[in-house]
Amino acid sequence: MDTRWIQRFNNLNKAISSLSVSLLEDTSNNITLRAGVIQFFEMTFVLAWKTLKDYLNEIGYDEVNSPRSAIKKAFEIGIVDDGHLWLKALEDRNLTAHTYEEETAIEVERLIRESYYPMVLELQKKLEQVRNAEGV
Repeated sequence: MDTRWIQRFNNLNKAISSLSVSLLEDTSNNITLRAGVIQFFEMTFVLAWKTLKDYLNEIGYDEVNSPRSAIKKAFEIGIVDDGHLWLKALEDRNLTAHTYEEETAIEVERLIRESYYPMVLELQKKLEQVRNAEGV
């Protein structure tokens, strides 16, 4: 039977796939497509930190219950490489979830394409290695 973090990781993989497809679109003149990229990123980011939290809980770190604490602990033990980038992504995710301004959306989309998407792919790769090592 899959552990909670494995179940969440499977959902994260699906979200990353949807984000990947949305990033193939040319959003330069289409606010709806840009909003879709941002929405897929928001969903992917939430699943990423929750997967981290579940994995960290499973290996004994019960004190991680918020995105910030999960990111910090994951950085501390080497699951994520750039804690500052993850915290910036958290700030941007919170910003885009509560407001919509065209300039902000354009900048966040650029960051998703250039920094946050590769960051999430790196997490996916590391968690896949952990899953394979556990034989799950």
